[in-house]
Amino acid sequence: MKTITLILSLLVAGTTISFAQCGKKFTITTSKTEHMDSSGNITRTDDEKAVVVIGKADINISVNDDHKMTGTIKSDTCSWPVAYKEGKTVIKAVITTQNGEDKNVTITITGKDGKVSLLFEVEGEPDDRIRVAADKFEETV
Repeated sequence: MKTITLILSLLVAGTTISFAQCGKKFTITTSKTEHMDSSGNITRTDDEKAVVVIGKADINISVNDDHKMTGTIKSDTCSWPVAYKEGKTVIKAVITTQNGEDKNVTITITGKDGKVSLLFEVEGEPDDRIRVAADKFEETV
């Protein structure tokens, strides 16, 4: 009986740790944007500061402190065995651009070998996928 209790305790602790980042608000800061076509070939690279703030139900994106977009998260999946370093989150959202246009977006956040990157894919625009590497990835209060 003690063995079963110990195993259950370890499983609960492991699950809590693996989802420690999920469901929390976090901020990702980047300094370089890569535009890619549908095959993953880089078509353009821009040096620009972007700040992406992702909450439980919303997302805010600011590029070079002036180009701002907001959105509503419709669904997400999240699994981070090592919070902020190893794992993956996939977010489906509706983003409103500065000119008021709504776009369906899939944002895939991937952590591998301690490096975090984001891939933005806008529905209906397969030849303008955007990838950024996180310079800073932190939980926001």
